[in-house]
Amino acid sequence: MAGEKVEFTREKETLLATLYGRAAHSRAGGTVLRDPLAERAVERIDYDFHRLRMRPVDALAVAIRARAFDVLTAERLAALPGATVVHLACGLDTRVHRLDPPPGVRWFDVDYPDVIELRRRLFPPRAGYTMIGLPATDPGWAALVPGDRPLLAVAEGLMMYLTAAQVREVLGVIAGRSGSGEFVFDAISRAAVKLSRLQPQIRVTGATMRWGLTDPAEITAADPRFRLVRQIFYSELPDVARFPAGYRAALAVVNRVYFLRRVGRILDYRF
Repeated sequence: MAGEKVEFTREKETLLATLYGRAAHSRAGGTVLRDPLAERAVERIDYDFHRLRMRPVDALAVAIRARAFDVLTAERLAALPGATVVHLACGLDTRVHRLDPPPGVRWFDVDYPDVIELRRRLFPPRAGYTMIGLPATDPGWAALVPGDRPLLAVAEGLMMYLTAAQVREVLGVIAGRSGSGEFVFDAISRAAVKLSRLQPQIRVTGATMRWGLTDPAEITAADPRFRLVRQIFYSELPDVARFPAGYRAALAVVNRVYFLRRVGRILDYRF
């Protein structure tokens, strides 16, 4: 089978890093996350994944974040039976296949047209599942999602690449859709944005992180329709116990200092 040629750059290229992280962790045993579709996708894509300099500990970090989003998405779906899920900037994530939601759930994956086209070639179709070839910042995706059910919007690894104005626009599009729902996404601190250029995958791809969150109240200030339900700091996720001893020791320090603890977190807002 001929390899799937990709020519993604900058922020879009980072989706290959997260795909490879999940695949590498799964292939090594998948203690946190099993993702056979990601494994097969990496085998089919014509791309030099070694240039990403993804170490096993980096792949573990990717898997831990993906697993946390899987768990939270499943929890919120259980609380919102029959909801419509919109996965913004889905990249090559296989969450809909990993979670295998029941038939009553409508699931939409949203990303750039070329990303969606690659998804169509890599991943199988399924009932109740639709892909939309528009960037998450394009309000047009909302017109393609029926508004007759509660909405669960999910964005993993998106918001930090947006400008503050784009963040407000995304919030407006989500809450402006008829009905109510929840928005689950991750955010990093402003200090982490400044330090992001030290990450090998960011340097290699030339991606730029732009937006950081200091206080969850900033989201409500930007759009009062959003109310925080909970936040989960990355350093407190159960699976961080699987990191090597040196990393666990560093995280123990991080958890004692709020300024450091808020470097990365997952947030759940209701609107």
